[in-house]
Amino acid sequence: MTIDNMKFDIALANSGLTLAQAAERAGISRQRYHVILNQKNVTPVAAGKIARSLGVDVTEIIEMEN
Repeated sequence: MTIDNMKFDIALANSGLTLAQAAERAGISRQRYHVILNQKNVTPVAAGKIARSLGVDVTEIIEMEN
């Protein structure tokens, strides 16, 4: 599972949060949040934390494979 950068940026913009605020909502450090976003593969748990911090469904921020 991979976080789609464009989808993430759109969700972050729609949330009105800063990256630091989203990380705080996820209950993780800003640095760890950034690492998760830049990983090639993320766990479903990590993707879920990122999605919940933005108030979106995980399918709205991950790359969908064909």
